[in-house]
Amino acid sequence: MLGGISLWQLAILLVIVVLLFGTKKLRNLGGDLGGAVKGFKKAMNEDPKEEEKKLENDADFAETDKTEANKQAKEEPKADK
Repeated sequence: MLGGISLWQLAILLVIVVLLFGTKKLRNLGGDLGGAVKGFKKAMNEDPKEEEKKLENDADFAETDKTEANKQAKEEPKADK
């Protein structure tokens, strides 16, 4: 018994859940939950310095994109003339 719930009650509950949601949807839900747990564990084990480096690289990349976009915006009116 788990907290006053017998094995038969758990079996009946499982059958009802499978009938309501279907096995495919439950399988997808289990996979999504497993992926979320895996991602959470990976994030907890990552070195904080690596995360800072990733953020700096992303910021540099975004700044480069802005600079290139500004250059292209300045060059476009010249091409129209």
